[in-house]
Amino acid sequence: MAKLDIGSTPHDFTLPSDGGGTITLSELRGQPVVLYFYPKDDTSGCTQEAIEFSGLKPQFDKLGVKVIGMSPDPVKKHDKFKNKHGLKVDLVADEDKAITEAYGLWVEKSMYGRKYMGVERTTYLIDKAGKIARIWNKVKVPGHAAEVLEATAALGG
Repeated sequence: MAKLDIGSTPHDFTLPSDGGGTITLSELRGQPVVLYFYPKDDTSGCTQEAIEFSGLKPQFDKLGVKVIGMSPDPVKKHDKFKNKHGLKVDLVADEDKAITEAYGLWVEKSMYGRKYMGVERTTYLIDKAGKIARIWNKVKVPGHAAEVLEATAALGG
């Protein structure tokens, strides 16, 4: 599927989350949501990104924003990842990659000349009305969470 644009409605989902619950995106309408897609639990970039978002969680909470990380890893792996690093954000498991594919983020990647399929690190800021307000494609991790927080604060109440 084609990637989503600013102003469009993100694809809805109900997925298992860490700690044994589920999260349904459409049920969060009425509050802003930061939805970030990342490749794999407990890798250096993904760990740094999750730690940065977790460190800013009090500021996101003050703004009434729900922060959700999504990867193809199973819930058990998410639970270990959260416990190991003291993460505070919600993590959902897209094990069959259906949602990642629907967002157009399951893509061919290349590392050291080897081609493989993986998640393109992307963040969506979804406004209270459930529309995409901002998109960060091919995210570079350092400082990203702070930039997302700034953009979220600029959305206003």
